[in-house]
Amino acid sequence: MFRLDGKTALISGASRGLGWGMAKALAKQGAHVFLNGRDAASLEPRALELVSEGCLATAIAFDVTQPGDIQRAVDQIVSVNGSLDILIANAGIQHRSPIVDFSEDEFRRVMDTNLIGVWLLAKEASKHMIQAHGGRIIFTGSITAHLGRATISAYIASKGGVHALARQLAVELGDKGITTNVISPGYFSTEMNEHLIADKDFNEWVCSRVPVRRWGNPDEIGAAAVFLASDESAYINGHVLTMDGGFSISM
Repeated sequence: MFRLDGKTALISGASRGLGWGMAKALAKQGAHVFLNGRDAASLEPRALELVSEGCLATAIAFDVTQPGDIQRAVDQIVSVNGSLDILIANAGIQHRSPIVDFSEDEFRRVMDTNLIGVWLLAKEASKHMIQAHGGRIIFTGSITAHLGRATISAYIASKGGVHALARQLAVELGDKGITTNVISPGYFSTEMNEHLIADKDFNEWVCSRVPVRRWGNPDEIGAAAVFLASDESAYINGHVLTMDGGFSISM
């Protein structure tokens, strides 16, 4: 069960963190993974690492905020492999500032990557998935789509939009054999959170607040991605799979 042999997957934000954890998991289950990020230099070693382990992996650098770049990349993947079966739209950025000091430019920058970039990727991937009569679209959401936190208004707005977009696409594309779901992580020990982990007080707060008493490991998200990408999840559509160690259900 849950094998992905013969499947082609595109994972954005795959050079590190949660994207890398998901890319590794899909590759080890047999998928040919296309690793995306803006920096080709950081992607190539990741692809080579997977290839050295007997997996199928290709680096494909482009900016998810650029529609033309996305279209060319998706077309290239389909031209090379014959299909794009799985999209994991994971790339995301963060900016922290009190709302009174939050610039409009920074707000738009976060939204461009975290929400509009996700929509653009889904748009291009779905064109080919519709022709192929099936596919899997997976978004990386966040528990902040449901829970507020000071200083991250753009991030929270963008992730709320991602969750809503997944529901909409699940309805629009479901009868075409395409499922759309969200993995909603809590606090994971990724590069984006390094400064938070280094903050002794914040680190202790997270570990005391999460029922399992620790941060998530990026590799742990891989199993969830494999399941939602597999044939076995065919009747799961429009679902938000929360991975937060119980943070969001604990008082």
